[in-house]
Amino acid sequence: MYAIIATGGKQYRVEVGTELDVEKLDAVVGAEVKVQAVAVFKDGNINANAGTVKAKVIEHGKGEKLDIFTYKPKKNIRKRQGHRQPYTRIKILAI
Repeated sequence: MYAIIATGGKQYRVEVGTELDVEKLDAVVGAEVKVQAVAVFKDGNINANAGTVKAKVIEHGKGEKLDIFTYKPKKNIRKRQGHRQPYTRIKILAI
């Protein structure tokens, strides 16, 4: 059995015990959160809008650094910028 969940504007395929990084959630480490399930697949049957999936927050962190470099040729204009996207690592407990 697996489910498709939606969080942070993205959709993920999860099973019980799956750990994944999602967009940062407003929850403390160790708390249980409910994530909206788009569909649940069980024994070949599809159940759309099945409700919620229970997950546990493992940690918060930042992703790898992205280097953003923009320039305008022949104008001596250069701009260097970095970005690290915050994320929350969750573990699926129940579907």
